[in-house]
Amino acid sequence: MGSDDKTPSAKQLDWVQIRTLLFLGLLGGCMTFVGDWLLGYGVTDARLTGLERKLSQYLVLSDRTLFWSAFLGLIGISLEGVCYLGICRLLRSERYAHVFRVGAFGYMLFAACGVHVPCLATVFFYKHMMLASPETAYDLTVTFGLYFLLPAMILFLAAFLVMSAAQIGAFAKGLTPYPRWCWIFSMPVAMAATMLLKLTGDHAVTNGLTAAWISIGNIWMFGGLLMMMRRAKERSHIS
Repeated sequence: MGSDDKTPSAKQLDWVQIRTLLFLGLLGGCMTFVGDWLLGYGVTDARLTGLERKLSQYLVLSDRTLFWSAFLGLIGISLEGVCYLGICRLLRSERYAHVFRVGAFGYMLFAACGVHVPCLATVFFYKHMMLASPETAYDLTVTFGLYFLLPAMILFLAAFLVMSAAQIGAFAKGLTPYPRWCWIFSMPVAMAATMLLKLTGDHAVTNGLTAAWISIGNIWMFGGLLMMMRRAKERSHIS
């Protein structure tokens, strides 16, 4: 990196504040996990194919379940987003920290109200359209999703990739107090591992876990960084 990189001393890092943010982020990840699990736990209708088969999984969910899934995700994801500031403060490079902040801001802006809640709204729409007009329910739901969910999903994905790339790059290059190998405590690692469960087939437990793949990524990230914090503090004092 260039001359814009800065390496703060251990005294410049407020470890108590960072620990608090990481802990609250972990709590937010757990809240979101519960919301995702409520949505994803179940099996699909094997007689159907494609997206229609996936949507069939949600037809048995009660409106109350959909509400709590949306609400827990709304609060949990918002809390996660704020707590990314704890990770940002670990980055010793101003350039990487700036890129990370841009991605984190996009995540906070689009993840909860732009993606998670509209996902639940789409499921709610499909469920009640199937009761009112089964012959048009699927097509209208797809149109609803394209208009009101897809744009925010694309922006969220872009922000997520920017944030994750900055975090992994900074950790892998030793621009944090943590050992370089701690780049593995990033969301994409756990998300990819979770999605491998899809290979086990259509089961309620695996469907619930894969629906929670992003929240599992957050739990892995915040939990791993908390677990390694003592090591990072020792390294800071040595350096």
